[in-house]
Amino acid sequence: MIAVGEPAPDFKLNDQDGEEVSLADFAGRKVMLVFYPLDFSPVCSDQLSVYQEVKPELAEGGVELVGISVDSSYAHKAFQEKLAIDTTLLADFEPKGEVARAYGSYIDGPGVANRTLVLVDEDGIVAWTHESPSPGEFPGSDVVLQGAAQ
Repeated sequence: MIAVGEPAPDFKLNDQDGEEVSLADFAGRKVMLVFYPLDFSPVCSDQLSVYQEVKPELAEGGVELVGISVDSSYAHKAFQEKLAIDTTLLADFEPKGEVARAYGSYIDGPGVANRTLVLVDEDGIVAWTHESPSPGEFPGSDVVLQGAAQ
């Protein structure tokens, strides 16, 4: 897991619409990176739906929410539409899990990211992190809001 106080590794990934997004695009703003295993799993669906509910509170605090998993942009688009969410979803698809590895969230074996939250501050520094004990448990909205307040 990446340590608080470290510079957040930059990345360039495609979003659910095939548009390239980089961490540098969020310069001057706080961004909460939500690493999660896979689109369409029951736990991931619940996680992203719960986080959608607190997005207005995050926005009030100046925090943008961005999901990252090893799925493709096409899967992300279908997932976003199925859940009726507007969270940006980034495809850490190829090389598989490269960004999750850089943040210390990748789990070898199953080849997915763990459920990891990383708050990157306006200067691109890791301000707060949270890692779930297992991919089967997601941090609730209270944890996201607590982290966003850092």
